Amino acid sequence: MIEDRDSLASSEARETALECIEAGIEAGHPRTVVRDAVALEGDSLSIADATYDLAEYEEVVVLGGGNAAAHVAVALEDILADRIDGGVVVTDDPVETERVTVREGDHPVPSERGVDATRELLAAADAADEETLVLAAITGGGSALMAAPAGDVSLADLQNTTDALLASGADIHEINAVRKHLSALKGGRLARRAAPATVASLILSDVVGNDLSVIASGPVAPDESTFDDAIAVLDRYGIDAPDAVVTRLERGAAGEIDETPRADDSAFATVSNHVVADGMTVLEAARAAAADRGYETLVLSSRVRGEARDAATTHVAVAEEIRATGTPVSPPAVVLSGGETTVTIRGDGTGGPNQEFATSAALELGGGGTDAEAGDDSGAEAGDEVGAEGRITVAAVDTDGIDGASDAAGALVDGTTVEDPDAAREALAENDVYPFLESRGGLVLTGPTGTNLNDLRVLVVD
Repeated sequence: MIEDRDSLASSEARETALECIEAGIEAGHPRTVVRDAVALEGDSLSIADATYDLAEYEEVVVLGGGNAAAHVAVALEDILADRIDGGVVVTDDPVETERVTVREGDHPVPSERGVDATRELLAAADAADEETLVLAAITGGGSALMAAPAGDVSLADLQNTTDALLASGADIHEINAVRKHLSALKGGRLARRAAPATVASLILSDVVGNDLSVIASGPVAPDESTFDDAIAVLDRYGIDAPDAVVTRLERGAAGEIDETPRADDSAFATVSNHVVADGMTVLEAARAAAADRGYETLVLSSRVRGEARDAATTHVAVAEEIRATGTPVSPPAVVLSGGETTVTIRGDGTGGPNQEFATSAALELGGGGTDAEAGDDSGAEAGDEVGAEGRITVAAVDTDGIDGASDAAGALVDGTTVEDPDAAREALAENDVYPFLESRGGLVLTGPTGTNLNDLRVLVVD
């Protein structure tokens, strides 16, 4: 799964971090979670705690999108085989399917091919009727991949607005409040297009707290955000949106355009949503992998958010406390967290939240630094092979294999990573940590992983 794994695994702690990453990503793959959540016995289809009688439907189709959507389609085909009559999913990680059409889009910024693919998806939803069972494959990344500009908003308008939002430091709830009000599909509108079909969604959540209206911008979930909320986000972050975007939002706020459908909308009378995997799925598997290697484990939270470099400082402080006092667990220990941190873009470089987290953590470790002052009695000097590399090791990855807009999933660092603190600080200041980490042999590259369940952070404390 991980390129250059042998060179990355230069210590037991690094090997442990990589094992945790691989175990977490594997546990969140659709072939694993769909097999656990979906079963077919005769005409009875079970999805989580719901049951559907296939004899009641003339056709079964798979519709949806996201980084893992094609893999969900394959997993469903493995279970239902020729009981699936067709469908369309939009993804940036295509795989071969037997019955479901896989169309490609782009992530994290929408593209023309994504718009074309989403038009086909919407046409398939329009064709569904009361005798159709729609299995909705909804996964992280769907907001960008299922691009459907509404009204007079153009793709270029959507791209410019998305770029500005991603660079602003806004969180995913804020970003998607805007995207939902610029789309013909998001914010429950796909459910409205598919009505009166029965819709059963299988959701792989990449959103802190599993807010159904935010995962992939909630195409088959009720939405409580408003046009006023979207305008407030643009104002809060000083985003100079294109005229067509501003005009649409202002018209919506004035009541000239219908709001996204609320929970009492008739479109949701035959919709049920099932979260089959989320960040905790990844964390539990990573924790089991660490425990198997003899480490005490601590899951801090599956809901970590905020600026990536600030979160890194807090995580390292927890690891230092473990080494110094054995609180809250005794070393050797593995500390884990999930969630989604953000980056406020001020420079013009390459990287992503997990790479910035790792670089900031490496600066804190500094080959000794505060860890040595906090009770480390090893006597190792900064940069010492045993002391610096063996104290605290940090890995941070995005489980979809794409951190920011780079080709890296994230990074793996320890106390030997930073030789020149000024170079590391400059890389952070310019949001250009990718080349810094590459030069230090710290990048973790996986390629597309087939899933997207948010970030995974692993701190190994020896």
